[in-house]
Amino acid sequence: MLATWGLLASLVATALWSGLLLTLTTLLHPLYAGRDAAGFARDMHRFLPIARRSPTNYLLVVAMAVAPVVALVGLWPPPVGVPFVLTALGLAVIVAGPLLTSRYGAEPNYDVILAWDPAAPPADWRDVRARYLRLNWIRGAATWTALVLFVVAALWSPAS
Repeated sequence: MLATWGLLASLVATALWSGLLLTLTTLLHPLYAGRDAAGFARDMHRFLPIARRSPTNYLLVVAMAVAPVVALVGLWPPPVGVPFVLTALGLAVIVAGPLLTSRYGAEPNYDVILAWDPAAPPADWRDVRARYLRLNWIRGAATWTALVLFVVAALWSPAS
């Protein structure tokens, strides 16, 4: 039963986060990619402070990290099967993608962007924007991969 609830929570949290990243990468990225330096800086100065402090972000990220652990505890008694391995892989992808990429890639890049004067962005603003877009795609791909792993684990699990 613990495995079922953990996998269900993993699916819900990861699916919701996937939706946020899908919106960001497929709707907002084309908007941001078409902006000039000042427009991109102004957009980021409006967007990033809200997005960074969103309770939804914190809740979903914590749930994506904790729920698979709950599922793994429920799946643990040997023999360790395919659902356990898939859930463990999904958790590893969540840690490597959304967690570590955000902490050591995206967040420092946000600090760089927010330090800009929107009226006078630096000469390397295109490189910083490209890094912003690339990091979002990396986090998105990792999250979507983890979601697939959790779905297959849930379908494969004898508890489901």
